Amino acid sequence: MGCSASSLPMWEAYKQYRALDAETRKTFRRAVVLLPLIRVSLRACGYKKTQEYLQGRLDGQKAPRVEREGGTKKLENTCRMVCAAAHYGLGHATCLEESLTLWYLLRRQGIAAGVRIGVRKLADKFEAHAWVEWQGAALNQAEEMHQHYAAFENEFSGVPKEQQ
Repeated sequence: MGCSASSLPMWEAYKQYRALDAETRKTFRRAVVLLPLIRVSLRACGYKKTQEYLQGRLDGQKAPRVEREGGTKKLENTCRMVCAAAHYGLGHATCLEESLTLWYLLRRQGIAAGVRIGVRKLADKFEAHAWVEWQGAALNQAEEMHQHYAAFENEFSGVPKEQQ
């Protein structure tokens, strides 16, 4: 799938936004609000507390259901809207901010996605990368990008079972 927001002139981007259905526009607006909130939370509280807070907001919902017809379209729209929000929103979103936003919005829709984090050492530089996976496929990036990182074995998609 991957994220590739084009650099449209603002008027053209607005016309495209207005052409979207109401539910997709709502997803975009949620992503625009969530991205900076998650950015602030990550900086102030760290990853664990941010993820726990988001998970806590999901706990009152039903467990993720198996996607029915249209589930893939909903998934694709959500990916596109988070990517667009990262591109047109405030500031530059990191891969972790974008991945947590996408994960949260998908889980709110009952789509059982997970956040994956990987690391690599390039020359003398240590790098980390985050992405969202659904059914083994990376959603918010080009498929081959995450393959350059050694992923942690566990998904970072919920509170560990022993803490529940």
